[in-house]
Amino acid sequence: MALGKDYVQQQCSIARALEVVGERWTLLVVRDAFYGVRRYSDFLSHLGAPRAVLAARLQALVDVGVLDRRRYQDAPPRDEYVLTDRGLALWPVLRALGAWGRDELPGTTPMRHFHHIVCGTELATNGECPACGVPVPPADVEMRPGAGLDPDPADPVARALLRPRRLLVPLDPEATP
Repeated sequence: MALGKDYVQQQCSIARALEVVGERWTLLVVRDAFYGVRRYSDFLSHLGAPRAVLAARLQALVDVGVLDRRRYQDAPPRDEYVLTDRGLALWPVLRALGAWGRDELPGTTPMRHFHHIVCGTELATNGECPACGVPVPPADVEMRPGAGLDPDPADPVARALLRPRRLLVPLDPEATP
């Protein structure tokens, strides 16, 4: 039996969630939005997704309320994509999926470390601060490079992400450290 293209017949919250974020590029777009990527050209540069696929994924995430499209320039018209509350609610999912990939897949070297801005402690796998004993929202997380990152990446977004940075702060790949 051929696998269908959707999960309409499934009566399951996981299946419903996969309708929104289950496509190959979608969670990577959301991940980059947490990293501060907001502009189409920066998503394109960092992800390497085909243009049509990226445009479709961004539009789909806007349509379901995960991202908000905001105009930042009128001539020529240019928009940026910002996580909504619904998008921010995906942080525990991304955090858990990243931890699972690091812990369960052999040969995976940590690419990034996530620290509580308030105290500097690295977050536990569940996203809580071990020192403070509280869940840490993404706005209070600093991302630091890990040993698994290429120290000299080709694209400007990846180069900008080599510096420690707070999640959700707009990324400017052209800014110098």
